[in-house]
Amino acid sequence: MTSVGDRVSLRYRLPDGLTDVVGELAALSPLISVRTKSGEMVHIAPADVVSMRELSHVTVRNSEIRELEHAAALAWPGTEQHWCDGWLLRAGPGIGEGHTSRANSAVPLLFEANLHALPTIVDWYARRGLPAWLALPERLLPVKTPGTKPTRVLVRDITPDITPEDVPGDGTLRPSPDAEWLRIYERAVPVEVLTAVGTGEEAGEVTFATVEGAAVGRAAVTTAPGGTRWAGLSAVRVTEDSRRRGHARAVCSALLGWAATRGATRAYVQVLADNSPAATLYHSMGFRLHHTLRYLRAESLLPHA
Repeated sequence: MTSVGDRVSLRYRLPDGLTDVVGELAALSPLISVRTKSGEMVHIAPADVVSMRELSHVTVRNSEIRELEHAAALAWPGTEQHWCDGWLLRAGPGIGEGHTSRANSAVPLLFEANLHALPTIVDWYARRGLPAWLALPERLLPVKTPGTKPTRVLVRDITPDITPEDVPGDGTLRPSPDAEWLRIYERAVPVEVLTAVGTGEEAGEVTFATVEGAAVGRAAVTTAPGGTRWAGLSAVRVTEDSRRRGHARAVCSALLGWAATRGATRAYVQVLADNSPAATLYHSMGFRLHHTLRYLRAESLLPHA
């Protein structure tokens, strides 16, 4: 999903062929308007648009993707981890059915990670009775297979004006999910997976927000190798009869305030590409695209697959 203000790459038709324009999306109707870096405004009829792709607002280096993905992997480490040639493998009880891909996948975090490790990765998961899912951030590996669950990783700064906030109403922040949190969350993810954060010496902190009878959310603060303290928001859910009342925003604001007290200076969320309501919420809260990722079965990349 793209919105006015996003930086985009747009391909469109001209009488003599196709061309591209990169810039800030200034309007979506009646014409699609893109403001280029030089300030020129390009107006395009919607019928002439071939494709439009959101870009990060600033240049993001591969090393920065690895940094953020490292912090994100620590925020959902599962209950068992293993390093394999630059890949971090994560698994846990009850998550083999895909309840949470983030805690049941291998992610290439170090520069030396490559596809030669796939047979070992497949074997590690097979010995645990689990499928070998790969979490593949864009640009880090030469894999063109589309995969599944295309995900946008959005980021924002945690600025000094963010202060701790109480969860509205009868809300609470707790270090572990209670029965009410689990009821609203609905997904069958074991508590030990939800509360796991950090691995070994790479400690982290986690909290769970609940608006009684209405909404829940989770935040984990972890540290990237370069020292940045990242706050990852996840598991934000609102009951069907409580939607459009600002509960999701209130939960996220409370979680960001909590993260600020734990020294976090940047925040991220991972949003499925087709989840437009969530993307709209986070965009309105100042989150912008950092990079994308997708999930892929490791077995599909083996020579005999």
